[in-house]
Amino acid sequence: MGADLSARAVDVRELMDDPAADAQMLARTYRRFGAVNAVVSRPGALYRRDIRPRARTGRVRILDVGAGGGDLCRALASRLSRDRLAVEITALDADARATAWAAAHDDGAGVVYRCAFVADLVRAGETYDIVLSNHVLHHLGRIQLQEMLADTARLAGRTGLVVHRDIARSRAAYALFATGTWPFAANLLAGSFIRADGLTSIRRSYTARELAAVAPAGWVVRRGVPARLELRREPGDDRP
Repeated sequence: MGADLSARAVDVRELMDDPAADAQMLARTYRRFGAVNAVVSRPGALYRRDIRPRARTGRVRILDVGAGGGDLCRALASRLSRDRLAVEITALDADARATAWAAAHDDGAGVVYRCAFVADLVRAGETYDIVLSNHVLHHLGRIQLQEMLADTARLAGRTGLVVHRDIARSRAAYALFATGTWPFAANLLAGSFIRADGLTSIRRSYTARELAAVAPAGWVVRRGVPARLELRREPGDDRP
């Protein structure tokens, strides 16, 4: 019998979120994220549409919430360096294992890695031109999600952009990920949590309708391919 995708599987936890998760498997997972996210998340599209145009107007501060192993931050830093654009990128994660691994594998990207919560940055009075996240929303319940949206809106202020990106729960998404990762289960993805946790994350994810029902006024849900969701708050909207 296939996975039940009729509702969010909020009681199922991803293996890598376990504090006792195997350290070597966790490291392999962080190491493989870049290759997987290049296909699943398409960071190039985010860069061309939202980041490069803003960076061309002057130095920008970017915050990646729940950055994990920091692969998205390093990919963005590489593109910005190639285009000779000034930027300050902060990779934020509440898991010290993630920030420690990411900092040790920065490879000259110049990303700032911080182990903290979004609320900590709000209390510190931090502000950013672009606040983003990738594959974080499905970890959050309704109240947690609304709190994060309020906090990330505060960090962006009236002039900043907030973009939260995730996968959409659907049978097609589940089948596509299961089929697409199967040939690599014994090689590229072996000894990592990526395949098992990827399927769990789809079960935990929101649909576009569910996300729109939870999001406060001023936030817009966009659909993308393959099976992508984006929750955005554009500059100029001062509602948290």
